[in-house]
Amino acid sequence: MNPRLDQLHPYPFQKLRELFAGVTPNPGLAPINLSIGEPRHPTPRFIQDALIAGLGGLANYPITQGSDALREAIAAWATRRYGVKLDPATEVLPVNGSREALFAFAQAGVDSSRHGRRTVISPNPFYQIYEGAALLAGARPFFLNTLPENGFRMDWSRVPEDLWESISLVYVCSPGNPSGKVMSPDEWKRLFELSDRHGFAIAADECYSEIYFEEDRPPLGALTAAQQLGRGFQNLVVFNSLSKRSNVPGLRSGMVAGDAAIMKKFLLYRTYHGSAMNPAVQAASIAAWNDEAHVIENRRQYAEKFAAVMPLLKDVLAFDTPDAAFYLWARVPGGDDTSFARGLYETQHVTVLPGSYLARDAANVNPGKGFVRIALVDSLEACVEAARRMAAFVGEVA
Repeated sequence: MNPRLDQLHPYPFQKLRELFAGVTPNPGLAPINLSIGEPRHPTPRFIQDALIAGLGGLANYPITQGSDALREAIAAWATRRYGVKLDPATEVLPVNGSREALFAFAQAGVDSSRHGRRTVISPNPFYQIYEGAALLAGARPFFLNTLPENGFRMDWSRVPEDLWESISLVYVCSPGNPSGKVMSPDEWKRLFELSDRHGFAIAADECYSEIYFEEDRPPLGALTAAQQLGRGFQNLVVFNSLSKRSNVPGLRSGMVAGDAAIMKKFLLYRTYHGSAMNPAVQAASIAAWNDEAHVIENRRQYAEKFAAVMPLLKDVLAFDTPDAAFYLWARVPGGDDTSFARGLYETQHVTVLPGSYLARDAANVNPGKGFVRIALVDSLEACVEAARRMAAFVGEVA
């Protein structure tokens, strides 16, 4: 087996199961799980109908590039959402969820030869796929801490100057997981300047881009930022997903778009990788990308939950209102995130994720320590009940 597999860390939810081992939660309370970012709003019926109507496509092998109709639907959505024109033939690829593509991109994009570029930058805390993808591609992850004092943003000045020429890939996540922060035009400008100077690729994870709170203020996307700066898409690849946007995490459907030269090589990799999208899934995806009404309703429900939950928690946990996404990244009293999560589970039967499980020790600190990630993915009633239980728990231990 590949010896690099031994470098992989346990996934956060495996660590959470180990943390809860031997704990019997309060049997008088119904369980509420807000630890995993799994959308639980119902899948729209029209997407289900399109999936069923597309079942006839199971009689055919799909092509890796996906159907013309799907790539055109994605490109049209990008025009409506980001104000950019993408060539469906060369700048768009459908993928089996952004997670699969984010991992595969490092396998295709990292030069792991003896004298190659072997460093991958990731935010810290981070989505663990970034680290695993880098390690299995033969690269060294460099974790860039996002801390409260810098607004949970990536500070590029913390990267040693002599490291830049070894970097092949930079992962960014905007809106961020877990902080919900959105990168500003100035942040994109600085990152693009670094990429142009040093020649690394940018993998922009935007899977939370459609969960925001003001209809007339969508989060800035990388494609829009690149166009506004007049630089084109060189060295930029954007990843997005229908999972959060359309409440179809089980569909495993997403998109990649950007630099045509990079996309050509990535398509070549994917052709050998065997990652073509199921034809029925393609049919459902076309329907989802072509409709915005269900996305607006989805946002309304999340906004309603944040408006109800934050007032209940503001006096017991410290947090900033996120720019977007469906997480509260909250500092816990006492600073022990694992003890907080374990105690909350035991006494209140509410599950949240310790922030230290989403981060690595870097620059002598674990930037997730002392925080918990609260995913407001359950129903409004369940999220409100969970907030009340959390407030009660803090009152008991204070």
